[in-house]
Amino acid sequence: MNNLIQKYNIPGPRYTSYPTVPFWDNNGFTKQGWVGTFQRSFDESNAEEGISIYIHLPYCESLCTFCACNKRITKQHSVEIPYIDTVLKEWKLYVDLFSSRPKIKEIHLGGGTPTFFSSENLKKLIDGIFEYADAAEGYEFSLEGHPNNTTKEHLQVLYDLGFRRISYGVQDYDLKVQKAINRVQPFENVKRATEEAREIGFSSISHDLIFGLPHQTMEGMLETINLTKQLNPDRISFYSYAHVPWIKGVGQRGFHEEDLPTPELKRALYEEGKKMFEEMNYFEIGMDHFALEHDSMYQSMKEHTLHRNFMGYSSSKTQLMVGLGVSSISDSWYSFAQNEKTVEEYEKSIQNGELSVFKGHILSEEDLIMRRHILNLMCNLETSWADESMRFDDVERIKTMLQGMVDDNLIEFVENGLIVKEQGRPFVRNVCMTFDKRMIDNEPETRIFSMTI
Repeated sequence: MNNLIQKYNIPGPRYTSYPTVPFWDNNGFTKQGWVGTFQRSFDESNAEEGISIYIHLPYCESLCTFCACNKRITKQHSVEIPYIDTVLKEWKLYVDLFSSRPKIKEIHLGGGTPTFFSSENLKKLIDGIFEYADAAEGYEFSLEGHPNNTTKEHLQVLYDLGFRRISYGVQDYDLKVQKAINRVQPFENVKRATEEAREIGFSSISHDLIFGLPHQTMEGMLETINLTKQLNPDRISFYSYAHVPWIKGVGQRGFHEEDLPTPELKRALYEEGKKMFEEMNYFEIGMDHFALEHDSMYQSMKEHTLHRNFMGYSSSKTQLMVGLGVSSISDSWYSFAQNEKTVEEYEKSIQNGELSVFKGHILSEEDLIMRRHILNLMCNLETSWADESMRFDDVERIKTMLQGMVDDNLIEFVENGLIVKEQGRPFVRNVCMTFDKRMIDNEPETRIFSMTI
């Protein structure tokens, strides 16, 4: 395995979209073009499946130095109401573009720290969304919670609003690691937040763990997983730390490069963690996710309905995802659009009655074909070009690029398709990269992605 890690551990995208953001053709993008695909997608899909909404809540009281998300650090909670008022104004701008009343299948509150906001203000936000919308059948509402500041009141209010999934950012229980990433949270806080969510009735509780953080050791990782076992979350996200200080600057320079595990140790942390999760009756799903058999994500994997977008893996799919809030990305399937990245610029455009979109990408027919193949690989570890709608011109090039992975027994080609073998799962991003025509045709001159392994 170490030889394979050395061979395939290269910079590569995480494929929450295709094309990936660095390869968007912003020159061919206009707000008018985005609105056109947005309205088309809504008309095609709202009645049958509804839409998804991602709401970015960027505020945090302290900076976690491992985090690559868009955030604003402050202890001034006076920012809550003006920000929520702006998000609701943005939502109304989108509502005015709809041809009928929207049905919401998914809501996800991300951050930042959504539980930075008071329960009262989160209720104001969700009530404001549903002033102009209805919940779709089988809806699923979720949020990210910080164990240190998620209160029982937060949980009860959100449960009453229809939320049933919560994901707690745990990362690691080793105090040395926690101090290095400026994320000190005792096990007792995670235990309290988990048990309170379970008592109130949340049906899916997830813990986010990260491997590859500074000062991590095998002993510390095993202790973190053993403590996680005591709380038995329904899902576990086991993420590879994305070290991208050239993008995020000082936020990811709270420690020295030599404090990071070697690539070999980092992969060993994952393999041992995966082994322990399997012993705990978790099933591996896609890339870096694990779930118990009763969880909806496991069920969607079995039924081949697993989806992946900017919110990560999802147990249900909607064609249209509306991103609200600073830096949020919307996805109409036919195009992507991203909001302004600073709170000030975002709020300014919305207050002026304009969508805050500042860049995006309109997908070509070729993009759409490659997007479907990459989604198939990321969600189902296989893809096929047998159907006319999935055919493309580069099959022989891809076969040539992947011959080494065939020789290493990581994948196999079948008639008009390919399958990623179980031993090839850690390298699925490498497989996807051969389908990434945008990246291949525009090879970056500098490093822009984290390592694949």
